[in-house]
Amino acid sequence: MENTKQHHYRTVYKSDHLGVSDLEDMNENNPGKPIILTIKEVRQEFNKSVAGKKGDFNIAYFVENGVKPWVLNAGNAKIIKSFAGNNPYVETWKNIVIELYIDYGVKMKGETVGGVKVRPVQPVLTKTAKKAFTSINFEAAKKANATIEQIKEMYTITPEVEKEYLAYEPAAK
Repeated sequence: MENTKQHHYRTVYKSDHLGVSDLEDMNENNPGKPIILTIKEVRQEFNKSVAGKKGDFNIAYFVENGVKPWVLNAGNAKIIKSFAGNNPYVETWKNIVIELYIDYGVKMKGETVGGVKVRPVQPVLTKTAKKAFTSINFEAAKKANATIEQIKEMYTITPEVEKEYLAYEPAAK
C-alpha cells in the first residue's frame, strides 16, 4: 500500500481570524470542556481584510497564547458589552472572561454555515488552589523579607510550618 500524506478537510478553511474550524479543533483537543477565554482587548480596525473582504471591524484579542483574533458580529458584541457593565466603548473591553461555542444553525446569505458565538451568561472562574508553603520556600521568602500575611495571600501554610518559618534563620554566607 502506498504511503501518501492525508489532509484533514478543515485545513483549507483556516484563516487569520477565529472561526468554527478553530473551535472544532479546540473541542477535539479538550473534549467536553467549555472554551473559556479572556479578552485582552478589543480594537476597532478600519479597512481590514477579513475572509477576503475589506471592511471596518471590532476585533477581540485574547490573553491566551495561540488563540487567533476574533471578529465580533453585532450580537456577540452586544453580549460582551453587557459583561463590560454595558459600557459601549470597545476600548474599555479588557480582561473580560467569555465562553465561546459553535452554533451550527447560523445562516449567511440564506445558507446554513455555522458560527462562533459567545454564551450570554458570563462564566465564573473558580479561584485556583494556592500552593502549599513549605521549607523549600523559606530561604527565598526570607530574602524577599516576606511577612506571614504576604505568604498567606500567596500560599496555604500550616500552623506548624508557620512556626518553623518564623524561627528560620538563613545560613550566613
